[in-house]
Amino acid sequence: MAQAAAAVADRPTGVSARHRSGSDFTPLLRAIKTERLLDRRTGWYGRSMAVNAAALAAVCTGLFLIGHSWWVLLLAPILSVLCTRTAFIGHDAGHSQITDNRAVARLIGLVHGNLLLGMSVSWWNDKHNRHHANPNHTEKDPDVAADILVFTARQARPRAGFRRWLTRHQAWLFFPLTLLQGIAMKVYGFRDLRRQTRRERAIEGPLLVVHLVGYVALLLTAMPLGHAIAFAAVHQALFGLHLGMAFAPNHKGMEMPDPDGERWGHLKRQVLTSRNICGGALTDWFLGGLNYQIEHHLFPSMPRPHLRLAQPLVRAHCHAVGMSYAETGLVDSYRQVLRHMHEVGEPLRALRVE
Repeated sequence: MAQAAAAVADRPTGVSARHRSGSDFTPLLRAIKTERLLDRRTGWYGRSMAVNAAALAAVCTGLFLIGHSWWVLLLAPILSVLCTRTAFIGHDAGHSQITDNRAVARLIGLVHGNLLLGMSVSWWNDKHNRHHANPNHTEKDPDVAADILVFTARQARPRAGFRRWLTRHQAWLFFPLTLLQGIAMKVYGFRDLRRQTRRERAIEGPLLVVHLVGYVALLLTAMPLGHAIAFAAVHQALFGLHLGMAFAPNHKGMEMPDPDGERWGHLKRQVLTSRNICGGALTDWFLGGLNYQIEHHLFPSMPRPHLRLAQPLVRAHCHAVGMSYAETGLVDSYRQVLRHMHEVGEPLRALRVE
């Protein structure tokens, strides 16, 4: 690995390197393949899924053991973390990180997405694949399309009414709004059934209903109605917050390609729009490997445990071709995100003052 990183770092920088390789990305891909970092880690994922399933079963057992006490609410944060772990597994399955067998990958996604979380994998994969193809492109990336939040001054300018108020205060509202993210993703999944083919709908629709009915039945069987409502509120809010904290640092506040400008190559398109988060094993665990966002975007099918191994190669290659490589701490990443959201809303706040 060290030799491969050194070889990448020793390449000439600038235009001459690009002409010599024919593509900025090709030599990096070659180095990654040489280190076998695109090979699947089936055993690692198998153990991860088994541990996650056992932990979910333990929490469900706990609901029945202490469900008639308000102490049961202490299990809600634990369940929210486990649900986020489940979402990370579904995410990796959708990228073929776990297996290159499409049928098996889809089955893993259906179990961890539709059945366990009530989130449609077809909806997620369609949306997420479009995001990966053109990250931070306001006309092609659904994650930065103007909706409740906006990400550019051009998007903010025509806002009116309640949405205008949201944009003025979106930096303050960003994390509170993530409390609704888990529920919103469930709603989006049900709405997406209209887009899906009849075959997809016949599988995904029933699984979403089974999840919803099963979740309500579990809570009402394990605890009184008041406890169940409070538990669901805390669980779903913290689940959405954890998802938001994992997704927020990845691209917000990074470069956004000009829709009318030049078309960026794969390396530039993925690296300049992404931000990595520094940290150790706890950060890797908390963010599900998404803290290696640059490596993940360059190599979406790379197994999660290989992302940290690929980082030195990618960083060295970016330096060799004269391309910036964004990396910061977790807290500072949130600061950058909120600063960007605040700046986007600034013109509307200035108009209000006038």
